[in-house]
Amino acid sequence: MNLSALQAAIREAGLDGWLFYDHHHRDPIAARILGLDEHAHVTRRWYYYVPATGDPSKLVHRVEQGRLDTLPGAKTLYSSWQELHSGIENLLQGQTKIAMQYSPNNDIMYVSMVDAGTVEFLRAMGKQIVSSADLVSQFEAVLTAEQVDSHYQAQRKIDAILVEGWREIRRRLNSSQSAQPTEFDMVVWLGEAMRREGILWDNGPNVSVNANCSDSHYEPTAEKTAPIREGDFLLIDIWGRQDPKIAKLASIYYDITWTAVVGREPSVREQLVFDTVRNARDAAIAAVQTAFAKNLPICGFEADDAARNVIRAAGFAEYFTHRTGHNIAQELHGSGAHLDNLETHDQRRILPNTCFSVEPGIYLPEFGIRSEVDMLTAPGKAWVTGPAQQELVRI
Repeated sequence: MNLSALQAAIREAGLDGWLFYDHHHRDPIAARILGLDEHAHVTRRWYYYVPATGDPSKLVHRVEQGRLDTLPGAKTLYSSWQELHSGIENLLQGQTKIAMQYSPNNDIMYVSMVDAGTVEFLRAMGKQIVSSADLVSQFEAVLTAEQVDSHYQAQRKIDAILVEGWREIRRRLNSSQSAQPTEFDMVVWLGEAMRREGILWDNGPNVSVNANCSDSHYEPTAEKTAPIREGDFLLIDIWGRQDPKIAKLASIYYDITWTAVVGREPSVREQLVFDTVRNARDAAIAAVQTAFAKNLPICGFEADDAARNVIRAAGFAEYFTHRTGHNIAQELHGSGAHLDNLETHDQRRILPNTCFSVEPGIYLPEFGIRSEVDMLTAPGKAWVTGPAQQELVRI
């Protein structure tokens, strides 16, 4: 935990302090920011208050009184609920405007970790509870130079695996010695290729054909999979990060989606949809790049609007059913600003030294197209970290 940085951010936000609270690991954000053991045995509530100035304070149960001993600050113990209530009052005495992992109306659900009862109790004490969403972005989404490098390490390996994946599909289709490939066959092949390269991932990857491409989180299995045939439309969504044990750091994901046609040229409608999605992607990229080049703030919802307006103008608005992008960090869907004005109205700023996907999509009944790239930002600039698909792949 970087106490001086935390307190500087709290002061800059005009807050009295930031209250961290957890029970049964309901708030992994708190554990990461405070540098706590994410696998520790937590069966009782603990509270850690970082004021804008002065020393932090902690309130822990006698059964687990050592749970916050790695953190600075005086410790108060409780056992009964009466002691807990008085302990919280003392912890926050003289403090009014307090940040917590809370979001009004659950608008930014990614930081809504605190239960309603705790917020109600604190409000009854006269405390003004505000969202820590912007603070979380600063301490969860901003990357180190080493983490940025880990993203590029994953990028180079995954991009090469994807290129070889297209070739593997063609080899299997041409072979008279092997059975017709299926979606799941290629999921297995891609997974084995990533594993050999020291890449880890959660679930996936996603390989889908034809109408299955219209299910944006489709997951083929050994029991439920479609064959890949000549003439098919194909989508591959693949993501991963360096194995942290190998990289020896909290590595960052790389996440991309490409589309292809198998053994043929695209239809007029496929080409129209692809061009629209590509143009929407590029509009969002341009919006972010322009804002950073001019040192202007840009919020997640504004980048989403840039992409969504292109798809709306082309008449496909009803078929763009998800946000334009998500923050990327140690988790695939990180805790920073998302490019979203559909599922949420994300008013968080896209910060320098953060990473996020740009992935608009159009999902028609017969096929779906998504084009996904990742972006990084720095003061004065923003850029795409890997190749951006410019035309449908021909397999």
